[in-house]
Amino acid sequence: MDTIAALVLEGGRAAVELALFILLPIMIVMLSIMRWLEAKGILQRLVALLTPVLTPLGLTGLGVFAFMQVGLVSFAAPMATLALMARNGSSDRHIAATLAMVLAMSQANILFPMATLGLDITTTLVVAAAAGLLAAVLVFYVFGRSLSAHPAAEEFGDDGASDNNASLLDIIRQAGRDAWDISIGALPLLVVALVAVKLFTHTGAVGWMTHGLAPVLLWLGYPIDSLTLIVTKFVAGGTAMMGLAIEQMQQGLLETAALNRLAGLLICPLDVAGVAILASAGKRVMAVAKPAVIAALLAVLARAAVHIVLF
Repeated sequence: MDTIAALVLEGGRAAVELALFILLPIMIVMLSIMRWLEAKGILQRLVALLTPVLTPLGLTGLGVFAFMQVGLVSFAAPMATLALMARNGSSDRHIAATLAMVLAMSQANILFPMATLGLDITTTLVVAAAAGLLAAVLVFYVFGRSLSAHPAAEEFGDDGASDNNASLLDIIRQAGRDAWDISIGALPLLVVALVAVKLFTHTGAVGWMTHGLAPVLLWLGYPIDSLTLIVTKFVAGGTAMMGLAIEQMQQGLLETAALNRLAGLLICPLDVAGVAILASAGKRVMAVAKPAVIAALLAVLARAAVHIVLF
């Protein structure tokens, strides 16, 4: 019981640090930018301009913001766009497509630091962008066909946030309140997810899986020790995976070629913590998470296959 209690406290501490010291600051900045663009009418014009072009892919103009946020800022930045889509009445189908796209792409907070390890950024970005669009298409036309494609309400309706006369200080204050609500709302899911990860790791299951799956890893061209990276990524998140990858490269267990081969599978927000955080952007986002995750998983597997062929 003492061990379990220690793991719960450790997982809870990690969840609080992630929610308050990483997620909250990013959300305040990104929501402030999004709300300012909305208040000035810029967001509405961009959406109207880009939506006809992106409609065949199952996205709206807001999808462009999510695309740039995950690729250039971090995995958590698109929460601002997803929260805005849920609040402004975007259809469930478009929200699901945007979420799937984000989950299947490469996140900047892992991609750029790993460039110092020899990661091919250009190839990874291009393949990830294509995978993100593939995930959006899969949701919109296959896995999310039962979801409504009609706006839930008048988009950019008057809720006080889009007042053209609102001061920048008012916008930042409102963004801060929204960011706090989202971050605290994500905390229970994060605690449960990270505690489950700690318990899973403590049982020694990773070692058993490594032994059993060694032939499969070698057939795919992955080093045997890469299973630890894979499990760490999908249950503990990209930051933990990056730290382990750096350690393995320093020990000579992971080469640059293997890192690039693994990048298509490992550098994406699709993991327990990533899904928990992004789905917490709103109730409507949470409601469409299942088809989005399925589509994103298929797109990430396609990314992994491309990286195996290329590297």
